[in-house]
Amino acid sequence: MTDTTGTANGARPPWEVSAAHPPGPPAPPSGGDVLAAADRARLGGDTSRWPEKLPVRRRLDVLLDPGSFIEDGVLAAANDDGMPGDGVVTGVGTVDGRPVAVIAHDFGVKAGSWGERTCEKQIRILERADRDLLPVFYLVDSAGGRLTEQMGFFPGRRGASRIFHLQVALSGRVPQICCLHGPSAAGGAYMPAFTDWVGMVDGQASMYLASPRVAEKVTGERTTAEEMGGARMHAEVSGCGDAVFDEDWQAVAAARLLFSYLPSRFDETPPAAEPREPEASGWDGLVPEDPTVGYDVLAVIDRLVDGGSFFEIKPDWAQEIVVGFARLEGRAVGLVANQPRVRSGAIHVDSADKATRFIALCDAFDVPLVFLQDVPGFMVGVAVERQGIIRHGAKMIAAMSSAEVPKFTVVLRKAYAAGYYAMCAPGFEPRATLALPSAFIGAMGPEASVNAVYAGKIAAIEDDDERAAFVAARVEEHRAEVNLLRMGDELVVDAVVPGEELRGELVTRLRHADGWTRRPGRRHHLVSPV
Repeated sequence: MTDTTGTANGARPPWEVSAAHPPGPPAPPSGGDVLAAADRARLGGDTSRWPEKLPVRRRLDVLLDPGSFIEDGVLAAANDDGMPGDGVVTGVGTVDGRPVAVIAHDFGVKAGSWGERTCEKQIRILERADRDLLPVFYLVDSAGGRLTEQMGFFPGRRGASRIFHLQVALSGRVPQICCLHGPSAAGGAYMPAFTDWVGMVDGQASMYLASPRVAEKVTGERTTAEEMGGARMHAEVSGCGDAVFDEDWQAVAAARLLFSYLPSRFDETPPAAEPREPEASGWDGLVPEDPTVGYDVLAVIDRLVDGGSFFEIKPDWAQEIVVGFARLEGRAVGLVANQPRVRSGAIHVDSADKATRFIALCDAFDVPLVFLQDVPGFMVGVAVERQGIIRHGAKMIAAMSSAEVPKFTVVLRKAYAAGYYAMCAPGFEPRATLALPSAFIGAMGPEASVNAVYAGKIAAIEDDDERAAFVAARVEEHRAEVNLLRMGDELVVDAVVPGEELRGELVTRLRHADGWTRRPGRRHHLVSPV
């Protein structure tokens, strides 16, 4: 039926509604509507386009103890279609019964990008972590800031800069652990960079300050996201990634395991675990006496630490040095070891940075350090000098020197030049310097020392056999003068320990270091990015 106004059912067209009688406000949502909106938000965004990825709440199920998660801001952007939670889930839960804060991006909501409320939710949970000293887990999967909302995330006091400010404020006070499941683009790439550990999912995770398309516009380079900022590149080349995993759940499980070696805050001690026997035994021929023969220091570690407890950090980057967490009779320790099978174990620019950051991390969170020395020194040559080997080496020495946690040094075979210093020589106050019976400590190897001292005489000897005999005699004289017995006699070495007894020696000495305290007036420090 149509009335005289020509509208259906007698309703007046909107342009004829009297200004004196405007329509009333929309009815407020009922309690049922609000609860339904919360339920929709908890469903998250549509992830069907990425079947190989775990949805954000499944990732949280892997990370957190069952039933422990309390979420904040679940109704953020509830009035915007297709924006559940504004693309991020935040809240608190527990990991192995220990309270933690969580930031987890929902890649099904505008690719996890950041808007105003996305930033506000992240800021609020970081402020709570800062107030309550809560460890923070970051499950990152974000395309970066939404350029359509840049006034919300970019320039202001409650934008991305506030997030990074809070991350730096938390650094060294609580553990910050990141699983990178997808992109972390543009300025958002700094969220992982300010954390203590970054586990990346192969083929999915990426970090870069500009996308390949933007890079091509600026520099003319044509590349791919994987080549410029993929997991393998960052784990093997840049050092920004700590480990690579095939699946989302593996990265999250590794993050949980890493947390078990760290205290919840800087003024607590790392939790202990049940002791285990080493997974390998037998030292015969393990460390060759010839200082030029390579071997795998991981085989030494397997004989020292509790079975299955070694958690290596950055295993694919700067492999001439090995760093990671382990346990000795259940106690957490940090290991820094030269790797003789890679570049003879010499310290390069990247390996100095790798050790620097790990030492600082252990010192920040009260994890004792064990240095396993088999070092020919720092790498020399034009290339490394141009790269700043002196500057990078100084960073490593400074971090080691300033670390106040109990430190123990073990000379496995050779300890030469400034590499001996960087790996915690006696002048840097280790609790003890131990050595295997065949170890040698010197400014350089005997052969190199003889060649440096007698270069003129050696060159003047024309007969090859006579020259070789002269060098051999001088080498023996050098070995007789600078030997392990003398090092013990002059208190350079505290104990000479056969390999089979080394674990027990370290366990006992570590036990005697229980109850150590920092010097008054000294502060903890942030864990500075490499």
